[in-house]
Amino acid sequence: MSLISPAASAALAQWLDGQKTLHGAAANTIEAYHRDVADFIAFMAAHSGAPQGLAALSRITVSDMRAWMARTRSDDVGARSLARKLSAVKSFYRWLATREGFEPTAVLSTRAPKFQRKLPRPLAEDAARAMIDRVELQAPQDWVAARDMAVVTVLYGCGLRISEALSLTGADQPLPPVLRITGKGGKQRIVPVIPAARNAVSRYARLCPHPLDADQPLFRGLRGGALNPRAIQKVMEQARLQLGLPASATPHAMRHSFATHLLNAGGDLRAIQELLGHASLSTTQAYTAVDTARLMQVYEASHPRAAGRTGGAA
Repeated sequence: MSLISPAASAALAQWLDGQKTLHGAAANTIEAYHRDVADFIAFMAAHSGAPQGLAALSRITVSDMRAWMARTRSDDVGARSLARKLSAVKSFYRWLATREGFEPTAVLSTRAPKFQRKLPRPLAEDAARAMIDRVELQAPQDWVAARDMAVVTVLYGCGLRISEALSLTGADQPLPPVLRITGKGGKQRIVPVIPAARNAVSRYARLCPHPLDADQPLFRGLRGGALNPRAIQKVMEQARLQLGLPASATPHAMRHSFATHLLNAGGDLRAIQELLGHASLSTTQAYTAVDTARLMQVYEASHPRAAGRTGGAA
């Protein structure tokens, strides 16, 4: 980092601040952006043998970009991770080029490596229910068992991310019929809460030995602090081994399962998109593991011209 000029460091800090305040990027995202872009600038400094100030950054060439990508891949960085790093660098350069008035084509024209996207693996309905039941049996303390069951029930019953579930506070208890959830990028959505989730959280709240103040986390760790997501990951690992489920049976898989099971029960893809908080319908399509036949059913049932061909109103 010593080869990065104060001006470049200040520019990076200003860009990161904008990502946080203007675009609502999460703390983990900001940390990843900082690491990826700082590593990129440090490489360019070593590559050129000179400190990387703003002027030097504006003169980066296609050859420089190829050298960075080759070096990154040689460090055993996979194609998916390299694509993420390149995305962060490009985002920083778009902002920097606009601020400093230079042409960023060499950076922005660099193509990310191709990689096969891993489709999510939802649990079968009976496996999801078995996971919820088995999670409760892992902890010796009744309140911890109730807590773990409540968290997993909320993940599956409401389709929340683990970070969203653990962001609930004492003010959300008892859970209302609908929750307003703030997801990625600060985007808000309304999520219905099924009775099973409300009941599981209420039972946990009755047993929890720590005061659930309105401004404090709803789900608590053993010592009363905020519950670490690793605790839920670990208890689900134990449960999946006992149930013979694959390693993909993670907290996030409960969210995948929520979406897939809704779709299989006749749920509308657009409505599920809203419940998940996805910006793109294509994301929801992959998320629900929906096949082409199911998509055609949705299309035939909802598209006006398709409905007209099958006898519906035009």
